[in-house]
Amino acid sequence: MNGGLYRSTHATPDGRPSAQEGVTVVSVDAPASEPQRQSAPEGGSTAGQSAIMAIGSLVSRVIGFVRNALIGMVLGQAVGNAYTGAQFLPGQIYELLLGGILSSVLIPLLVRRRKAEPDGGQEFTQRLLSFAVVMLGIATVLVVLAAPLITAIQTSGDNTDQAFRELVTNFSYLILPIIFFTGLSALIGAVLNVRGHFAAPMWAPILNNIVVIAVCGVFLLAFGTDKELTAENISTAELVLIGAGTLLGMVVQAVGLLPALRKVGFRWKWRWAPRELGLREIGHLAGWMLCYVAANQIAVFALVRALNSAGGEDNPGALAFNNVFLLMMMAHGIIGVSVITALLPKMSAAAAEGRLNEVVDDLSRGIRLVSAALAPIVVAYAVLSGPIAVFLFQGGRITNADALDMGTVLTVAAFAVLPLSISFLCTNVFYALQGNKTAALINLPVVAARITGYFVLAAILDASLTAAGMTAANGISYLLSALISLAVLRRRIGRLNLGSVLVALLKVAVAAGVAAGLALFVVQLLPGSGEPDGRVEAIVQIAVGGAVILIAYLGTALLLRVHEVSQVVGMVRRKIGR
Repeated sequence: MNGGLYRSTHATPDGRPSAQEGVTVVSVDAPASEPQRQSAPEGGSTAGQSAIMAIGSLVSRVIGFVRNALIGMVLGQAVGNAYTGAQFLPGQIYELLLGGILSSVLIPLLVRRRKAEPDGGQEFTQRLLSFAVVMLGIATVLVVLAAPLITAIQTSGDNTDQAFRELVTNFSYLILPIIFFTGLSALIGAVLNVRGHFAAPMWAPILNNIVVIAVCGVFLLAFGTDKELTAENISTAELVLIGAGTLLGMVVQAVGLLPALRKVGFRWKWRWAPRELGLREIGHLAGWMLCYVAANQIAVFALVRALNSAGGEDNPGALAFNNVFLLMMMAHGIIGVSVITALLPKMSAAAAEGRLNEVVDDLSRGIRLVSAALAPIVVAYAVLSGPIAVFLFQGGRITNADALDMGTVLTVAAFAVLPLSISFLCTNVFYALQGNKTAALINLPVVAARITGYFVLAAILDASLTAAGMTAANGISYLLSALISLAVLRRRIGRLNLGSVLVALLKVAVAAGVAAGLALFVVQLLPGSGEPDGRVEAIVQIAVGGAVILIAYLGTALLLRVHEVSQVVGMVRRKIGR
């Protein structure tokens, strides 16, 4: 759910189902597969589709932040923690059932069938959809029935009271059916993507967000914000409205995709023939991806348990963690995903033809580009974390203190953004080299380290710092993933030109340090001194501090001759000159 939940980094930049804004796809892995787009001629030009998807993604993200802010304003931190904790569950189940397999196995399989079979893969796709819908339905019913057991495990902890556990369970009963509609939406999106239609899967999640925003509006009109919502005093009507409204948003998203199926000429006819699907082939192809996904879902389980234990009362918990994670993923999505989208086709082609030196060049170029582009965002998140959180999330039942607590989590998240994107880039090099097994094996010690970090930090930190601690554990695991990946890649494809990369990174670090120092000094002189009392002070600090960061970073980077920054500045100058 865009703006609603910690999303999987299985997300793909082209808006395929595992990447859909609005689909609750939960994973704490740093980078996962970003398979190349399987477009068809009838879908129009790649440039045209990319433009539509870019606009859709931007609009969806903006509306998603509005949604997320409203959820916090409506529910407050205590009930918001329970609501967000319940939302993790359908994402975990979906990811295990379909998430990683969809992008890495089913879409390529649908493409091959579409090209090889006389009917363009129509009958095979109908069989696959019929089988998947039945399996999703059975899985959804079983998970809903098991909701008390699942939530009891995930909310057990010293800081979690019985009322909070019951609230998470009650939210889960209403929200868990999302699994079925998430899977349905993802499958329809896959069928559309394979037929060259990318716009509807990218724009449909906006309907989801609009529905939930409308539900929040109805909640505010019906119940107001006068009383402080807690696990003990939330009424049945309040709980049902927000829970059922969240489910309705996903239903609308799935139904909103149906007209697009007719547009691409696909007719959804019921065909029950599981033996003719080649399930053994699918299982063989999905094996390592299942290993990858399963390991990550164990980590998510540990994460949710720690967050629920810490946020059971009124501490920054799942709600704060999720809000900040969305900000972190926005920076990663805009920069990291964009870079790998441009480089992956070249790396894949070079790897297929044995031109490993070009793969090395693209990898080192990608690391330099990602680092240079993300550095000012990292500085902004670290220095302006308080103002950003107050501007985005304060209001209603989210107090100034609550928002500033989220700012503390954002400060920690700032240092996780770059390791995330570099790790993501390295993992996609393995996919270009057809090294899915290697990527899955690397992920095992990374996940083990992440889970260890969760337990250790949850044990030693005060409950109010648990969300920040979980974010730190993620960041450490992303860094570990990048280091292990680079070491394995060096053994597999030779020297990686890491000397030149290190020099570039040092220059970027110096430029970022200068920008951070100047911005900190200036912000301390402004009203609020980095801890704004409201949105007006926050806007002033963001505007002034952001300008200082940008100017100082660009100026220092140009003086240090950071090649990637010089390239971008030169391109802008040429366009202005024209």
